[in-house]
Amino acid sequence: MSTFTGTVTQAARPEGFGRARVFLKRLRSGDEVAHLITLIFALFIFLITCMLVYELYIHSAIPRRRFGWHFLISRAWDPVFEHFGALPFIYGTLVTSAIALLIAVPLGVGGAIFLAEFAPAQISDGLTFVVELLAAVPSVIYGLLGIFIVIPLLRDSVDPFLQKHLGFLPLFQGPIYGVGFLAAGLVLAIMIVPFILSISREVLLAVPTEQREAALAVGATRWESTWQVVVPYARAGILGSVFLALARALGETMAVTMVIGNTPQISASLFAPGYSIAAVIANEFTEATGAAYLQSLIALGLALFILTIILNGVARLLILATTGRGTAH
Repeated sequence: MSTFTGTVTQAARPEGFGRARVFLKRLRSGDEVAHLITLIFALFIFLITCMLVYELYIHSAIPRRRFGWHFLISRAWDPVFEHFGALPFIYGTLVTSAIALLIAVPLGVGGAIFLAEFAPAQISDGLTFVVELLAAVPSVIYGLLGIFIVIPLLRDSVDPFLQKHLGFLPLFQGPIYGVGFLAAGLVLAIMIVPFILSISREVLLAVPTEQREAALAVGATRWESTWQVVVPYARAGILGSVFLALARALGETMAVTMVIGNTPQISASLFAPGYSIAAVIANEFTEATGAAYLQSLIALGLALFILTIILNGVARLLILATTGRGTAH
């Protein structure tokens, strides 16, 4: 028995020493150090995210205990009597984001297809640079654009036209103020178009050239090749850009606050003023005096934060999947 054990130990010792020497060599060359440092950075970002969720959760205990799930479906928002419900703000956030996507997705995807497939390289590069500049414009500038251009245009021309021709629909009924769901959705659409266009263009460019050439070789036109081959191949990445734009629209604060009207109500009319989660937090957080009032606003922030994180994660995975598939061939 002892002879067998000694043989195993002697046989295993060189392997262990070999691994140690390899580790020391990688450590001296900097590989392990770099790996450890970058791992710490990645874990640090994850830790910050977990801490944010934890802090929001523990500081929203009162509305969870007092209202429970009813907090998410109640329309009441009365700080005087401490009756709080998130439904008007959730409704406003979803409606404005939906309007923004309905307008921005066709414009962004259509522009991306043109820049990636049809435009000459000089024009494509120049317009892409302009689009990326638009994505970097501060949101308050878009809010000013909404106040001085979008709202007067809607109030004087667009809203009366829609009410005259589509007034039989509940969406286009009621008094016209200029501010409201439609104005906020339009401003959000202007803000998120650059995100959709820029990311979708990169995803389309990642589609292998062989896919286009194979379609053209069997007699397809340039448009048929793009619409029937390139776009379906890049569908997941385009969807990812839409998710990223949706996350931006859900969390937008200043521009929406300046044009939505800031009224906690639920209305079927797009002309009516409303409120969003980010807008109510920005407007009322510094004025919240009671603990229940303050923690109700924090609970709104927690719901918005979790939703935004989920959407961004899904979008990143979709984009990486499409780009990786395109570069693997």
